[in-house]
Amino acid sequence: MSMERVRRFLDEKGVKYVIMQHSPAYTAQEVAEAVHVPGRRFAKSVMVDIDGRLALAVLPATDQVDLDRLAKSTGAKAVALAKEETFQSRFPDCEPGAMPPFGNLFDMEVFVSPHLAQADLIAFNAGSHTEVMQLSYDVFDRLVAPVEVAM
Repeated sequence: MSMERVRRFLDEKGVKYVIMQHSPAYTAQEVAEAVHVPGRRFAKSVMVDIDGRLALAVLPATDQVDLDRLAKSTGAKAVALAKEETFQSRFPDCEPGAMPPFGNLFDMEVFVSPHLAQADLIAFNAGSHTEVMQLSYDVFDRLVAPVEVAM
């Protein structure tokens, strides 16, 4: 599963993290509530199409992607939400909508909201609707090297 891929990656890097189990939840806000994490610290992954290429927009559960702002921030001509059928094959071992924010493990760019970058710790879906991982934002930033942009 994707969680195993992320776990192996983090273990290889000697990173400390926490895994939390919860009852099935499908929206980022529901998951954050299920694991008692403030929505501003729960990183939701949103697949976007930026000028014809897939990318991951990572932002707090409390926020929504402003596609026009993301386009302006990235210098793109066109930004749209990606259709599931265009990206599901990139995440073959993930449940739909539960992609982890580690786009680097799935060969795609990662853009992160400055709102999330302010968090000390972040939590995120790790491939399923019943498991969440938590680690420090600084570690995420170091390992993923996301581009911080307004969105």
